[in-house]
Amino acid sequence: MQEEQTVKRCSRCKECKPRAAFASNKAARDGLQAYCRECWAEYHQARQLAKGKNVRPRVQTPEGHKFCRSCGEIKPHSEWHRNATASDGLSTSCKVCRANKGRADHLKRQYGITEAERDELISSQAGVCCICLAAPAAHVDHCHNTGRVRGVLCFSCNAALGQFKDRPDVIRRAAAYVEGIAWKPTLVAPGVYQLPS
Repeated sequence: MQEEQTVKRCSRCKECKPRAAFASNKAARDGLQAYCRECWAEYHQARQLAKGKNVRPRVQTPEGHKFCRSCGEIKPHSEWHRNATASDGLSTSCKVCRANKGRADHLKRQYGITEAERDELISSQAGVCCICLAAPAAHVDHCHNTGRVRGVLCFSCNAALGQFKDRPDVIRRAAAYVEGIAWKPTLVAPGVYQLPS
């Protein structure tokens, strides 16, 4: 009885396989497709070819591995994110390719630039942060009011600008403070202080 709950017989290849070998199908009584993932992929590919559609040839991969269409490499299942709706239960691109695409999409969505344009900016800065001129440039900086990209900064300088809320007056006071010119408000009347300009 316990074995019936953990395995299922594929209607196509007639083999008994673990339930994980079948994709989900909410319309089915047991919640799984009738064909195992392998048979379903073959069946689907044959149907697409019969319809005259252009189908990529299936790449033979070792057990526990999958072919990434983005980078063209065969990688172990540990290098893939899970996707319950996919026929094999894994996403279509490996983790590295998904991360690269995510970064490119973020640059375009957030700053309106491509990776090539970002790399061009970094190159024009000789690869270093515009502010400290020491650390590698890694974070795109932009004006929060206009959205215009100003340059590429290191993490620390980018975070500092954020802490100063991009206010030039505060940044100037901070610079004066670091140079030893500590400013203090002057009492001009009871409870009224004047800030130095």
